[in-house]
Amino acid sequence: MPLARLIPCLDVAHGRVVKGVSFVELRDVGDPVELASYYGRGGADELVFLDIAATPEDAATMTSVVARVADVLTIPFTVGGGVRRVEDASRIIEAGADRVALNSAALADPSLITSIADRFGSQAVVVAIDTQDDVVYTHGARVATGVATVAWAVEAADRGAGEILLTSIRHDGRRAGFDLLVTGAVRDAVPIPVIASGGAGTARHVADALRVADAALVASIVHENPRGITGLRREIEACGVALRPVQEDE
Repeated sequence: MPLARLIPCLDVAHGRVVKGVSFVELRDVGDPVELASYYGRGGADELVFLDIAATPEDAATMTSVVARVADVLTIPFTVGGGVRRVEDASRIIEAGADRVALNSAALADPSLITSIADRFGSQAVVVAIDTQDDVVYTHGARVATGVATVAWAVEAADRGAGEILLTSIRHDGRRAGFDLLVTGAVRDAVPIPVIASGGAGTARHVADALRVADAALVASIVHENPRGITGLRREIEACGVALRPVQEDE
């Protein structure tokens, strides 16, 4: 099994990184380019950028910010938010992203997963699933769909997704640990990597998630101290979880 990955997540609204609790009570935590630069130099394996205002407010993903973030990174970079068509994915990838994340639009039209995978490869498609009580939510975790979480993950994989990004709405931002039950259920059901998201408060929480998932997203615990990601890596490895070696800048 490949070594686990540690992935900071930048939730961005109107050009600023924000963080909240269960997708509400958002607060400003910094500039996306500055934070991306810290994480890229500090030992992040990858970076995820989610424009959380794009889908709820029917706005386009900010490709200018994507391009600026891509300019400071040498690690893989995933961008989500407002991806509704193949053309949206193309625009984001041309701006410098390695992958696009699909959420609401994929549920509305699951063939979008296949269309983007056919054009750019499955490795470029991440399906983001926001879940609570085993049900998938869309539009920034605002709308319950009635679609079962595990069943949707299986369909997304069958349609060509290269990874699943699974976020527990109830655990998001609370720093009490990941939802290991739903994460493990999804991981057991699909043949593609699963990224656990929502709930990281300590290195132990992250290590526990990495025992049932292929990667873990972190936000609050590193946004408050971006340079501390190096120490977080050491603590996770001290818990007995091996991470990918840090990429050296060329």
